Amino acid sequence: MFGCECFYRKKMDLLPLSDPEPFSLPAPLPQWPHGQGFSSGKLNLGELEVVKISRFKFIWSSNLEDKKKGVTFYKPVGIPDGFYILGHYCQSNDQPLRGFVLVAREAPSKSEATDFSTRVTSPALREPLDYTLAWKSNDGREGSLEGCGFFWLPQPPEGYKSVGFLVTSSKKPKLDKVRCVRADLTDRCEKYRVMHSEFSFRVWSTRPYHRGMLRRGVSVGTFSCISDSIPGLELPLSCLKNLDPSLHGMPNCDQIHALINHYGPTFFFHPDEIYLPSSVSWFFENGALLFRKGDSVGEPIDVGGSNLPSGGCNDGEFWIDLPSGDQRKTIKLGNLASAKLYLHVKPALGGTFTDIALWIFCPFNGPATLKVGIMNIALNKIGQHVCDWEHVTLRICNFAGELWSIYFSQHSGGVWVNAYELEYIQGNKAIIYSSRNGHASFPHPGTYIQGSAKLGIGIRNDCASSNFYVNSSTHYELVAAEYLGDGIVAEPGWLQFMQKWGPTIVYDSRTELDKIVHVLPVKLQSSVKNFFYKLPVELYGEEGPTGPKEKNNWVGDERG
Repeated sequence: MFGCECFYRKKMDLLPLSDPEPFSLPAPLPQWPHGQGFSSGKLNLGELEVVKISRFKFIWSSNLEDKKKGVTFYKPVGIPDGFYILGHYCQSNDQPLRGFVLVAREAPSKSEATDFSTRVTSPALREPLDYTLAWKSNDGREGSLEGCGFFWLPQPPEGYKSVGFLVTSSKKPKLDKVRCVRADLTDRCEKYRVMHSEFSFRVWSTRPYHRGMLRRGVSVGTFSCISDSIPGLELPLSCLKNLDPSLHGMPNCDQIHALINHYGPTFFFHPDEIYLPSSVSWFFENGALLFRKGDSVGEPIDVGGSNLPSGGCNDGEFWIDLPSGDQRKTIKLGNLASAKLYLHVKPALGGTFTDIALWIFCPFNGPATLKVGIMNIALNKIGQHVCDWEHVTLRICNFAGELWSIYFSQHSGGVWVNAYELEYIQGNKAIIYSSRNGHASFPHPGTYIQGSAKLGIGIRNDCASSNFYVNSSTHYELVAAEYLGDGIVAEPGWLQFMQKWGPTIVYDSRTELDKIVHVLPVKLQSSVKNFFYKLPVELYGEEGPTGPKEKNNWVGDERG
């Protein structure tokens, strides 16, 4: 199917002598409040019951000249009786052992997700008919199998799908070593991040193609390997699908509060930050105004935002603005004492994970600072706008309630950071560094450049610890958790406002940028001009953001 390739390997005596211990969070997990399936160790997906395995036994390693650039393949160990392997695990050697694969069995009782009249009688899991040798390696000597790794793709019976590869160090595995899954219990899978690439062979991590709080694709934790010698080849694997309508692995209200109390990160603002956060209610109480197109006078907004128009879309008919005069100057500075994080809790990866999106509000976003080589140029107005909504997202594994990763929102994009890459301030509470003026989120202090690192040109994001901080484990408000059902979490009125939190002001920013270019050394002027043309459109005027519920990641998955 893929063909066989071979390339040089170091000798086997350089391979790991023992299986590494998996990464653990800084502090033990607490006893979570009683609930349904959350933190029970097993999750029901309808006709399948799955368990997450995080302990592995070494099979084979690429073990290149630089060991940190290699990858290692493992098989899961400690599998409960009655459960079956769906595939093996792979990860890069430059990381702590931090991953999982799911093992599965048929659920003890049929799920109500399938109507009795339409249920199929075929078993949920079956052995493969055979294996296809997807790829093999050896040490370059013809006929030698010493140190060789073999990659096997299970060939499923008709009506079934493979969800993982197996790896061996010698012969083809027995057919009973893995199970294929009935097709209607699977979903489309996609390549995620390349973990290994050499010659024509690549190894990728995988994830569900369909993601977001309304999607049901479940990550199995397996990898995919593809040979570039066969162009256009579709991914030969699927992922699982959660057909349990109750999503019984999601946390209840008590468990949500326990999770944020245990994991709630502390947000640190730069010591030179002027535009600090506040609560939304403080913002409304201190003079924020609602404007309507065609009206020059704004309307005061009540403390809960109940007089804001709700629903619909951002059609430009309404927007929020600051009051005028001295009160405008005061409200722009925010009010740290009132600040809190606004929580949106939702299913992720088919309800096998919980995403807790923590939204923070600032009445004003300050102007940007441009870095050109060793020069730092404070921009006058570029980058500033009324109101700023930023967020981070905690991804919690529902099998045990373990923090898995955090998404750091950074202007128009963001990045997922694994739990082992985070800084912690107390127990399992991570630290979030908010950049000066722009309030983008980063996992470590320092200066991050939004632009061209190669040219040394970009917008500065300066992050540092200070006495300006908000502890989300104690200063938060749960504003939405749709999966719990109607009326369980009362959404505030302002959350339904889909228009702009700030006016749109267009100004001639090009004039300011041209002035900057003309004072630079001639050899830099062309590069800086090209960089300016690539800046986000919002930097050429003032435009308030839409609120959290209007963002595409409210329902969808985070970018990245």
